[in-house]
Amino acid sequence: MDESYRKLKEWIDQTKDDPLETMSGFFDVRINDYEDHMQQWKQHYEWMAELLPACCETMLDIGCGTGLELDHIFARFPDLNVTGIDLSEKMLEKLRQKHPDKALRLICHDYFLYNFGVDCFDVAVSFETLHHYKFEHKIALFEKIHQCLKPDGIYLECDYIATSQAMEDLVFAECQRKRIRDGIDENTFVHFDTPLTIDHEIGAMQKAGFKTVELVGFLEHDNHTAMIKAVK
Repeated sequence: MDESYRKLKEWIDQTKDDPLETMSGFFDVRINDYEDHMQQWKQHYEWMAELLPACCETMLDIGCGTGLELDHIFARFPDLNVTGIDLSEKMLEKLRQKHPDKALRLICHDYFLYNFGVDCFDVAVSFETLHHYKFEHKIALFEKIHQCLKPDGIYLECDYIATSQAMEDLVFAECQRKRIRDGIDENTFVHFDTPLTIDHEIGAMQKAGFKTVELVGFLEHDNHTAMIKAVK
């Protein structure tokens, strides 16, 4: 048993009686301390901003939250035109307050259901928002992201990944157990971490039609948060 799996198993045992929470409800009640908690990924936000192509003018940010990645992206691209989508209106309002002078179009919606358009964006990004969904759900979402990008457009994803197949299997089994216990159907998205392995994450993007998908890498101190780049 590797160390990551052991720690995860301990956490699951400790939280086995905790109820599942809906996605939007989870973030609405944590708005006051959300940014403090997410600052642990400060270097990853900076890294994502550095990886954006110098010529980008339009960007889609799915699950943008309060825009912690945008704080760093706007520092490099102050005139960038951004469309941000998130389920939490409270998160979006905080983002509006932080960047009132930026070209921000903010949409409170489920990004699995919202129509992103066709050939609209130079770049799409997501940061720590997709580690709650099944492989097949991700393929459908990645197909929409692929469609909305301009030719040769870039999708950057920075997210939590499972370091082994055993870890992936464990979290999905626990989430399913809690769904059955709490009477929550499969079509309701809940806030429970179910990361895929890096091979499955990349495989979902490849199935969605991206011509190249590469693991950019991990930061030295964090082997759970992968940076992935896909090109249309």
